[in-house]
Amino acid sequence: MESVQAIKQRFEIIGNDPKLNRAIEKAIQVAPTDISVLVVGESGVGKESVPKIIHSLSHRKHGKYIAVNCGAIPEGTIDSELFGHEKGAFTGATSTREGYFEVADGGTIFLDEVGELPLTTQVRLLRVLENGEFIKVGSSQVQKTDVRIVAATNVNMFEAIEKGKFREDLYYRLSTVDIPLPPLRDRKDDIHLLFRKFASDFAHKYKMPPIKLDDNAVQFLLKFRWSGNIRQLRNVAEQISVLETNRDISAVTLQSYLPVEGSNLPSVIKDKKSESDFSTEREILYKVLFDMKSDLNDLKKLTMELMQNGSSKVQETNKNLIQKIYGSNNQEDSEIDFEEQPRVSYLSNPQKIEEDFEEQDDNYTFAETVEEEEILKLEEKEIELIKKSLEKNKGKRKAAADELGISERTLYRKIKQFDL
Repeated sequence: MESVQAIKQRFEIIGNDPKLNRAIEKAIQVAPTDISVLVVGESGVGKESVPKIIHSLSHRKHGKYIAVNCGAIPEGTIDSELFGHEKGAFTGATSTREGYFEVADGGTIFLDEVGELPLTTQVRLLRVLENGEFIKVGSSQVQKTDVRIVAATNVNMFEAIEKGKFREDLYYRLSTVDIPLPPLRDRKDDIHLLFRKFASDFAHKYKMPPIKLDDNAVQFLLKFRWSGNIRQLRNVAEQISVLETNRDISAVTLQSYLPVEGSNLPSVIKDKKSESDFSTEREILYKVLFDMKSDLNDLKKLTMELMQNGSSKVQETNKNLIQKIYGSNNQEDSEIDFEEQPRVSYLSNPQKIEEDFEEQDDNYTFAETVEEEEILKLEEKEIELIKKSLEKNKGKRKAAADELGISERTLYRKIKQFDL
């Protein structure tokens, strides 16, 4: 059995943290068996190294090793990718295809981000783990496979199980042995070692002198949280290696390549109201606003017609009424911009508009400017349209209103007005 140090050299694993060493020891111990292994840890801690170690030390090392990123495959095609499909099983399936479990027979499959698997795929995977059987998409024939499964996830599996996103029975079949990998912030003594290794690698890759941190920069490096773990550290080392002409890096320079801690984290706002409550209130508000806009547009259109066709008395009356509706205090305005005037008055009491029209009608007669015959013709057309729309939509007011291009509230008022 190879030692931990030999394995680290072979797979270029940097660090001497006890938790890291323990994870490698567990991988070495379970490798000769066919036990299912679940590697857990945050994104960027290097989980992909563990299944490679297990496969290389197992009796399957001459078989195929396939790594599958479950989170990167669309839900509609993941079953086909893993288990294969028959010709004609779905649109685009022009030929029979072998899935990863068929191709890797006798080898090892690494399921990265296994927590992202759809529930239907989890059922199929559970069957493979229990008896090595699977069925291709579009087939009824049961096939056998002999595959070692090593899975990895950065998801809290117990939370996922509690929320119904992951099957509890599948979790216990996958995690016969758990191998946790520590985050980089818990490996303080390894951070500078890793940075120097990356700096050396990039210096060789880009044919330039390696960068070197001063003492203050090293201290800043160790204190930083490294939410992205080893992946983030590697990216920072590469950026500095490429962009900085001065190869001696200060703490100020290093800090300029790192985000302000916590700045990219979403804030959590607690509220007593649920999302559905807000959604309902929002829908009601939108409906009221749209109905109000429709009513107001009708009023503006009628008033403009009266002002354009009426006598000077009627025009003056209408201007006074419009100013009252829109809250204008300037009685001398000769022109009114309907788009700019604030909607202050009458919005909460539409009936007040009719009362004011009736009040003005005591002094001036609108019949002098609007021909009754035209009004009757318009009403007849309107009644005819409403009747046809209601008949067509079998009395459903909402559908009829949508077809007529008016609000349901306006349609209801018209039905009542014309006694339909």
